[in-house]
Amino acid sequence: MARVVVLGAGISGHTASAYLKKFLGKKHEVVVISPSSYYQWIPSNIWVGVGRMTVDRVRFKLKKVYDRMKIDFYQAKAIAIHPEGDKSEDKGYVVFEYTSEDKNGEQGKISYDYLVNATGPKLNFEGTEGLGPDKFTNSVCSYDHAAKSWDNLQRTFDKLKAGEKQKIVIGTGHPMATCQGAAFEYILNISYELKKRKIHDKAEIIWITNEYELGDFGMGGAYIKKGGYITSTKVFAESIFIENNIKWIKRAGVTKVEDGIIHYETLDGNSATQDYDFAMLIPGFSGVGLKSYDKEDNDITSNLFAPNGFMKVDADYTKKDFYEWSADDWPEIYQNPTYKNIFAPGIAFAPPHSISKPMKNKNGLMIFPSPPRTGMPSGVLGKIVAQNITNMIKKNSNTFKHKASMARMGAACIVSAGYSVISGEAATMTVNPIVPDWEKYPKWGRNINNTVGEVGLAGHWLKLFMHYMFIHKAKGYPLWWMLPE
Repeated sequence: MARVVVLGAGISGHTASAYLKKFLGKKHEVVVISPSSYYQWIPSNIWVGVGRMTVDRVRFKLKKVYDRMKIDFYQAKAIAIHPEGDKSEDKGYVVFEYTSEDKNGEQGKISYDYLVNATGPKLNFEGTEGLGPDKFTNSVCSYDHAAKSWDNLQRTFDKLKAGEKQKIVIGTGHPMATCQGAAFEYILNISYELKKRKIHDKAEIIWITNEYELGDFGMGGAYIKKGGYITSTKVFAESIFIENNIKWIKRAGVTKVEDGIIHYETLDGNSATQDYDFAMLIPGFSGVGLKSYDKEDNDITSNLFAPNGFMKVDADYTKKDFYEWSADDWPEIYQNPTYKNIFAPGIAFAPPHSISKPMKNKNGLMIFPSPPRTGMPSGVLGKIVAQNITNMIKKNSNTFKHKASMARMGAACIVSAGYSVISGEAATMTVNPIVPDWEKYPKWGRNINNTVGEVGLAGHWLKLFMHYMFIHKAKGYPLWWMLPE
């Protein structure tokens, strides 16, 4: 019997563990270690943040689902990986610390035959002074953050209703933050709610971003088909903001936040401030801080992980000029090159390079988005890893038939505003591939026939449908495996 240990129960980890158990059946063991007792459908946190969904609509208890799937669940935080075992243990094992109320703080360890590191990101609020829901800004990165944001946003709405002008600032809170799409969706939902309440005229809405141009989204921007014409995501994003009376500050790296004041540097090297009454800024992401040790208990963390804390996989990490990298540099199977029984899908893997062009101002501050790996790509990568590990166990084969390079796969993004079947709209965009391939598509970087963008009510309906579809899938309800990632 083989034991597969999965670290993390987010989109990638939960997908991997569900498929692993389905494929491997009763003969093999699947164990999930996650610090939270809940699964959360993160894309719908936006609706929690504007009061359109309750927290319990976007989360559910993991243990009940895993008990039904026959997956062992440990509510705990992984601390260290010992891929070689130690002097008394030949197998690799993970050291963890329980986070459940009954065992909080107690440590344990579990051996594995295969390990899936799907720990996702650490929300690195401390990377920017004054950032975060425990300090001066709001967040929608988790369901509890989103609920707190809604509490604070309601107070802003109350002041607007009383005739008091308010400045609302949404965007990125670190010079190299990613996840612009979540912030983009949140600002459009706020705009929608303001219009619905007829208090939009009293509010000044400002987008602050580390993007060189709007619509970069950490993917270097794109050219898309829209209404039969080819346009850029820059024009696409700017037109949406203009229609919603949203101002913007681009090429800005937030360096510090105080109560009511955001400090930032521009790519020109200038320092500036932006005052605010309500702010939601996405933090930088880093690895969760896992350590690793060899058989002699020597620290080998740098062998398994990149400096940013994300795990090294089958990518080309050779240092290259931005214009020298290629689509082939990106990983396909998410296997650690040193320890072949360890995989890292989703946000947990270290990207080989930036997709957006790295930019530095005269003060040496890097200001550009990091590569996105959330949502649809995370689910796809989780399934691919599950398929390949299953093949390794059942067929004792190291031939990987299932591959999913972000430079070969497409992705869809739906930025929806409003929450109703009769009103609301969405900006729907698909890109193929996510990482541009200028050798294969020298004119546009992507397949222009599959890289499209539209705005309308239909995309909003699709977003609502996807919420219920993916909750159904994540809960392991009948025929869950037939639904797409």
